[in-house]
Amino acid sequence: MRRANLAELALVLAVALAAALALRAWVVTPYLVPSGSMVPALRPGDLILVSRLPYAPHRGDVVVFTSPRGSGEVLVKRLIGLPGDTVQMRAGRLILNGETMPCAPSGWIEDASGLGPVVARACVETLPNGRGYTVLKVTADGFANNTPHYTVPPGDLFLLGDNRDDSEDSRFLDGPVGYVPERDVIGRAVLALAPWRAPRWLR
Repeated sequence: MRRANLAELALVLAVALAAALALRAWVVTPYLVPSGSMVPALRPGDLILVSRLPYAPHRGDVVVFTSPRGSGEVLVKRLIGLPGDTVQMRAGRLILNGETMPCAPSGWIEDASGLGPVVARACVETLPNGRGYTVLKVTADGFANNTPHYTVPPGDLFLLGDNRDDSEDSRFLDGPVGYVPERDVIGRAVLALAPWRAPRWLR
């Protein structure tokens, strides 16, 4: 191969590498799922690709954000409430703007993401915009399943884990999450990758 052709090839490769790095930094960024709070949709150690493009938040989105408590920890939860929405849990059921969200039973799932395996009841919860996803429930008792009435403040979001009995989320206003300012959202998770299952698009 002539020297000129080698130089052209090197230039093309350099441009392609720069484009790939720019794509990673500005369009999608990979993150590792840190906990079992999003089981069964996401499991600890899953690699998720997060879109960095600006978007209008929608209920049901899986979003990655930095902890609003200043720790800088990167977390992932599902967006349930937008500014002005009212949210409450009663006997383990989600109530959004005064309406109990339907949750169709879908069997049982073993969750081994915590200290030991737990068999949890699964159901497909559906939001008013038609977005459906599987949530896990072990019990309907306790504070997390019988919460106060929340009103999401302007500029904030209300986020829940799909693994409802094993998630520190917006139900705990004094915890590491609480209401999440929109400015703390890194982006929407669009693709999940794991060595033991096929890649999955996250709606």
